[in-house]
Amino acid sequence: MRFLFEKDTWQEIYESVRKNKMRTFITVIGVTWGIFLLVTLLGCARGMENSFNRLFGDFATNSVFIWGGSTEKAFHGFQEGRRVRLNLEDVESIKREINGIEFVVPRNRRSGTITRNFQSGDFTVNGDFPVLDKVQKKNLIIGRFINQQDIDKKRKMIVISEEVYKQYFNEKENPIGENIELNQINFIVVGVFKNGNVGMSSEIHIPFTTFQQIYNTGQEIGMMMVTGKKDSDIKQVELDAKLLIKNLHKIHPEDTRAIGGFNLGKEFEKMNGFLTGMQFLTWFVGIATLIAGVFAIGNILLITVKERTKEIGIRRAIGATPIMIKRQIILEAVTLALVAGFLGIVGGGLVLILIDKFFGQGTDAVLVNPSVSVPIVFVSVIILAILGTLIGLIPATKATQIKPIEALNS
Repeated sequence: MRFLFEKDTWQEIYESVRKNKMRTFITVIGVTWGIFLLVTLLGCARGMENSFNRLFGDFATNSVFIWGGSTEKAFHGFQEGRRVRLNLEDVESIKREINGIEFVVPRNRRSGTITRNFQSGDFTVNGDFPVLDKVQKKNLIIGRFINQQDIDKKRKMIVISEEVYKQYFNEKENPIGENIELNQINFIVVGVFKNGNVGMSSEIHIPFTTFQQIYNTGQEIGMMMVTGKKDSDIKQVELDAKLLIKNLHKIHPEDTRAIGGFNLGKEFEKMNGFLTGMQFLTWFVGIATLIAGVFAIGNILLITVKERTKEIGIRRAIGATPIMIKRQIILEAVTLALVAGFLGIVGGGLVLILIDKFFGQGTDAVLVNPSVSVPIVFVSVIILAILGTLIGLIPATKATQIKPIEALNS
C-alpha cells in the first residue's frame, strides 16, 4: 500500500491523463452519466416515497375506512335504494366477531360555525374518541387530544387545527384554556395540531359523546376506521367487516353499493410495490450505464498500454516487476472511475437540490425532499472501485505480457 503515497505513482497517472485529455474526458463522461442517473433517479424515487408518506403518514397504513351507502338490491322485504346507517352496535360487533383487528374507531362529521371576538366561520367538526390518535396520529403543537374523561363526562372540550388557531388567535397568544364558540355553545380549547395532508386542514375535534348531544345523532356514526394487526390481512378484514355489516342490516350479500370502503392498506401495498419496482429499475439502469462507462475506461487503458509499450519495456528492463506494472494500470482505472463517480454524485446532488427547490415545496408537491442516503452513496463508490479494479485487470494483464526486448525494439 506504500506505493499509493508515492509522488511518482500519481505523477505517472497525471501524465497519462494529460497526454490524452480529450480521450480521457470522453471516457469519464460515461461513468459520470451512469452515477448521475443512479443518484438522480434514486433521489426522485425517495421524493415520491416521502410525498406518499407525508400524504398518509399520520394514518396507520393497515387500515380500512367503511361507511354506509344506499342499497341497489331488494332483500328481506326491504326495497332497493334504502339508506344504510352504521351505528355503535356495528362497531362492537366487528370488535367482537372479526379476527385480526387492533382498533375500530367510530367517527361522526358535520359542519359547524366557530365564533370568537366577533369573528365567525364555518368548519368541519369531528366527533371522535381518544383512540383516533393511535390510528391517525395528530401532530400536536401545544396541549393534548381528547381523553377518556372528556368522553365519559361529555365535556365541551375542543382540539383545533393550526389554521383555525391562526384565524382566531393572535400569533403569540396561548389558546389553551381559552373559550371558543361552536354553534353558539362555549368550548374550551385543549389542544392545537399541525395541519395534516389528508382531509381538510380547517377542521376541529370534539368528544364523540358531546357531538352526539349537539347534533342529536344518537347511536349513528358516519364512518368507522378499522385497523388490522401487523400480521393480519387487511383485505380479508375489509371483506369480513362488510359481510358482517350486511348481515346486521339485512343487505343482500352481493350488493356492492350498500357499504362503501377505502382500503388504505391495499393502496399502500400497491404504492410500495411501485416504489420497489422503480428502485430496482433505477439500480438496473444505473449499474448497466456504469458498467458501460467502466468498459470504456478499460478500452482507453488498452490503447494507452499499446502506446506506452516502449515505456513499459524500459521499466521492465530496469527492474520493474509485473505486479508493479499491473497495480499502476489498475490504480489508474480505479482513479478515473472514482473521479468520474464523484462528478456524477455531485451533479446528481445538485439536480436533486434544484428539484426540491422548484418542485418539492407545497402540500401538493409530488417529490418531497428528493435525496439519496449516505449508505447508498457509499455503496455506489464501492461498486465503482470494484468495477474499476476488475476492468483495470484487462489492460494490466496485457501490460505484464509485454517482453522488455520486444518493447525496446518496437
